[in-house]
Amino acid sequence: MITREILASVFLAKNVAVVGASENPDKTGYQVLSNIIDGGFRGEIYPINPRSNEILGIRCYSELLAVPEDIDLVVVIVPAKFVPDVMRQAAEKHAKGAVIISGGFREIGNIELEQEVMQIANDNSIAVIGPNCQGINYPPNHLCATWPLLTSQGAMAIIAQSGTIGATMAGWAEEDGIGFTSVVALGNKSGVGEIELLDYFAEDPATRVIALNIEGVNDGAQFITMAKRALAKKSVVVLKPGRTAKGAEAAASHTKSIAGSDQVFDAVCRQTGLIRAEGIAEFYDYAKILGLLQKPAGNRLMVITSSGGSGILAADTADDLGIRIDKPDGATIDALRAVLPNQCVLSNPLDLTGDATARRYLDALEVVIQSDDADAYLVIFGDPIENAAQMLQSIRNKTEKPIIAAFLGGGEVEKREVPLMNAAGIPVFPTPERAIRALGALLRKK
Repeated sequence: MITREILASVFLAKNVAVVGASENPDKTGYQVLSNIIDGGFRGEIYPINPRSNEILGIRCYSELLAVPEDIDLVVVIVPAKFVPDVMRQAAEKHAKGAVIISGGFREIGNIELEQEVMQIANDNSIAVIGPNCQGINYPPNHLCATWPLLTSQGAMAIIAQSGTIGATMAGWAEEDGIGFTSVVALGNKSGVGEIELLDYFAEDPATRVIALNIEGVNDGAQFITMAKRALAKKSVVVLKPGRTAKGAEAAASHTKSIAGSDQVFDAVCRQTGLIRAEGIAEFYDYAKILGLLQKPAGNRLMVITSSGGSGILAADTADDLGIRIDKPDGATIDALRAVLPNQCVLSNPLDLTGDATARRYLDALEVVIQSDDADAYLVIFGDPIENAAQMLQSIRNKTEKPIIAAFLGGGEVEKREVPLMNAAGIPVFPTPERAIRALGALLRKK
């Protein structure tokens, strides 16, 4: 049984050995070792390669048994046929965990080889992540045993069977300035899987939302039990591809996952409160908003925009999702008329028109947050609005209702302002439709 305590020893490892470390910058063994170093890992690092004396300025050892101390975490990047011997040596060095990046196991039919590896791991209580995976990244311990090198710490735990999906999510989170608590690439998930990781991150105080990408569930009953337990403490967003017959066939060939009935899985999501995304962009958007905002008290939305066309798209999407776009009451209209120019369209969406400035947004928002016309606000910046982030931060301090934003058509100004908003806890989306769909996910939160 892989316990929470064993997983803590993996993520909070005090030393790491990289078996298959390489001097060749084109090799995965070089990239992973380099990222562990450049990511700022503060413990001892042991490159293992019998053909090198030193790699990246660090003494290299011929094998694990030559390392002068016990090892917490072993990262394995050698051909599959050598992995059993590496695991035996890891057991002798009392390793707590092994991240097996090496492929060539069950996914290509080498079932017995994978079983041999897992037998060694199970006999010695070694937590195996993988094999055939892209590694792990745990910023709280400055441990980037994967690629690319990403270091921003936030509140999103990313558990991904696909290494590319996990890396994409983490990359977007770093670009947005919201960071992540972890990226764990499951690969074949022959050892540690979604059950153990849901249990671990449900108890992690730094994690507010768990983003789970899986291609199949090994134990449906246990998954439901653990999902309910996690959902009592965190929001959980799920991306499970293989919804169609062709997709399920592709999942089976990728990691030999058994996708199961998509209708059954969808029903489980609805019954438990798991929020399901259908694509990577939705997966990220949903995790982002759930990690930053509390659920609104109701489903009434006020849209404030400088782009009339964007406002219409927001209204269409909201209507599709059953989110109410109610007109402001007469008193609110009168108060807006007193502070806004004549060309503004005083309705919902509230169109401030293309010459709007941050000051005009501020004047409008200070009026609408005083009314009881909405439970949440979507602020659309459809132009290069300077000081938009500073303005929204001042408004957020005056209301407890959620504020989300969409920024598009803003050029260089947009590139500067968006990370400031996200870092301040105001989720920003590149289109009004994505913003509304993310709000829809927030409203589905139990």
